[in-house]
Parts: sequence; structure tokens; C-alpha cells
Amino acid sequence: MKSSTVIHIGFDDTDSRKGMCTTFLAYKIVEYLKKEQVRFLDYPYLIRFNPNIPWKTRGNGAVALKIETKEPQKIKRNIIEFIKKYSATEDGANPGLVFYENKEIPDHFSKFGKAALYSVVNRNKAREFAARNGLETFHLGNGQGLVGAIGAIGYNFRDHTFELISYRDESNFGKRRKILKDSVMRMQQITYPKTFNSFDVIKNRVLIAPHGPDPVFFGVRGEDINSVMQGASLVKSQEKYRGYMIFRSNQGTGDHLENELDIQNIKPFSSGYLIGQISEKPKIEQGGHAFFSVTKNGTAVKCAVYRPTGLVKVAAKLIEGDLVKVGAGVRKASKNHDQVLNVEFFEVHGLAKDIVMTNPSCTRCKKRMKSKGKGQGYKCTKCGKTASKRVGEEIPRQIGKQLYLPIPSAHRHLTRPAQRMGKINTRIEFDGSKKWFCNLN
Repeated sequence: MKSSTVIHIGFDDTDSRKGMCTTFLAYKIVEYLKKEQVRFLDYPYLIRFNPNIPWKTRGNGAVALKIETKEPQKIKRNIIEFIKKYSATEDGANPGLVFYENKEIPDHFSKFGKAALYSVVNRNKAREFAARNGLETFHLGNGQGLVGAIGAIGYNFRDHTFELISYRDESNFGKRRKILKDSVMRMQQITYPKTFNSFDVIKNRVLIAPHGPDPVFFGVRGEDINSVMQGASLVKSQEKYRGYMIFRSNQGTGDHLENELDIQNIKPFSSGYLIGQISEKPKIEQGGHAFFSVTKNGTAVKCAVYRPTGLVKVAAKLIEGDLVKVGAGVRKASKNHDQVLNVEFFEVHGLAKDIVMTNPSCTRCKKRMKSKGKGQGYKCTKCGKTASKRVGEEIPRQIGKQLYLPIPSAHRHLTRPAQRMGKINTRIEFDGSKKWFCNLN
């Protein structure tokens, strides 16, 4: 009798900005594996990596599967064929695929995935890692997808969420998605706080559906399997989807901003946080964006809060001396712009006193004195009382010591929404009997 083999399968960069989707490829692979009667050992992983990578396609997501099979070579051969068939290489995709045969993933795999979460990992490093650790690889193009493929199979979930992604029938690819807005609004009201980022009430905007020609119909994100299934069941549309699959994910965890940036050596395109003092009062520049400087240990870095985040008005209330924590991605310096931290959130840790110099008030009449002329002091026009100099007056601050997040429609896939603050999902229970995969064809 043949013995069973545990295989970890990771793949990435199979889509392009013009179409296809790595999660749809995962759906097709799982559809095939179900027919082969392999044993699934966990939910499919959907891992979002560093969102500041300039060559990423949409959400910079990679997928991993963990299975047990008695036909490992057959499974590998056929998955390679799926990668060839469903990768948008003609539109610039550079897919990477890895296989790792082992029951457990060594700890150093998770370090690789963590690096890909907040920094730029060279694809040559991925090739070296694969060779050193006995991974079987396949790639097309330049092999950039190997980075996400390795990172996905070794990802260490500090926290996790789930997403149910439904897929369109091929006849609807490229057509407008006709999802009833009121049904999504109602779905969010019913399932809150177990689901998140489904509808932006500020912008009156549906957040569960993409707008491009890719195969995804909509996706519902939440804390557990039952919540995302309930949420999906409440979404109404004239279009019938072909099926769905539920992924375990790092979306909504904010994990890409858990890395502390070194202000002395900030790398372009990296992600993380910085704690420092406001050293330059925010200025609203052309386009309605706010720019200010944060200083730590004598070094200043420029920060930008962009208008679509909905945070410009509150950021404008910061003043010199405020202590803040900013979570951001690093925009590379160019001929026209300095290096900038593109702010994803900021948290006020300490408020400086806002002191303005004003004419003194008369202690008898309680009225503001008038200047008698340059260098001549001040005089009450009612009783004649005088004073020699201006006085400092503290202005009440219009900002609090708290966390400030962008509006939901400006959230990235990894952004931790307000309702998830302080929440950590650590228990991992995979029940193969639950309907985490559904094919309606």
C-alpha cells in the first residue's frame, strides 16, 4: 500500500491588472484536488504581503494549500499545468509555484514570510531559500512569484480572519457586477461586528466587489466561517455565481505595520510604524493632502496624509510637540519629491500645549486691552488700567489622545478596522466537513 505524503503548495503572481486572479486559480486547483480525493489539512491560505511593492497587482496576495495525498508526483504535475493555463503571463504575470513535502513547516520559513510582509524581498533570495531548504519550484517569466509562494506556505498567523470569495461564471467576465447596494448595507448591519469592511456608510459605497474584469464576484471578510457564510447568503444580485471558497487570511490584522521603522535607515517601499514628535505643523497642499514632519532622535521624516483617507481635517489639528505613532508605507524619493511616509493610521500618544500670545485682559473689566502703540504697552479702554506686555493663552485642543483610522473605503486589505482593535484570533480549527468549498456548476 502506498503511504501518504503531506505537501505544502504555494503560488503567487499569476494575475495581472487586466484580469485573472490568484484566488480563482486556487479555486480551480481545489476543484481538481477534490476529484482526486486528497485530504485537506487546513483551509486555503490567502496571504497579503507588503502593499507598497510597486510592481504588485491589486492586493499583493499569495495562496497556499496543505494537503495529504498518495499520488504526490501526479498532483504536482497537474498543478503545474493549472499554473500554465490560468496565469496571465501575456499581460505581465510572473507566476511562482513551490512544493514542500513535510508534515511541519520549520520556523525559519515564517521569518521569510514576515520579511515579505513589510520589506522588498529579492527574487534571487527566494531561489536561494528554495535551494537551501529542498523546495521544488516552478516559475514563468522572471519568477517574482516565488517570493509570495514561499512566504505563503510558511506564514505564521499571529492573528487571522476569513474571507469567502465567490466567483463568476465565465460568461460574465468583464461585465458590470449588479450587486444590490441595500442588501450589502443590511448584511453589514446584521453581521456586525463578525464581518468587516463590507460597506462604507460615509461614502455610501459597496466594498465587497472588485471593479475589474477578473473572475471574482464578491468577497465577504469576517472573524469565522459561519459569519462569512451568513454574510454571503444575505448579498442579493441578479447574477448567479458559479461557486465560492473560504480562505484563512491575514487580512484585517494590520500585521504589515507591526514592524518598527529605523528612522536612520528607512528603506523605500517598506511598511511599518514610527513613534516621534511633530516637528513641523501640518500644511494642506495642492490636492487637499496634509504634510507634516515627525522627528525622533534628532532625525526628521516627512509624512503625508492623503485626502481620500478622510483624515486630513484631523491631521491638520496636530501641532509641533505632539507625540504620535504613525503607521505607514515608504514612498521612494524622486527628482520632484523627497522620501515620504504615506500614513495609513496615526495614534496620538501625547498632546503639547497650544499657547498663543494675546493682548492681556483687564482684571477689573474682564475685557481685552488695546495696544497703545509699538513698545508702549496695553490699556483697558473702559477703566484705564494698563499692562506692559502680551500674555500666553492656552487654546483647547480639538484632537484627542486616540487612534485615527481612514474611512473604510480607503482601507487596504491588511488594515485593521476599528472593530478589530484588541481582537486576536489564535485558535485554528479546520473542520473538513464544513462547507468551505462550493461548486454550483
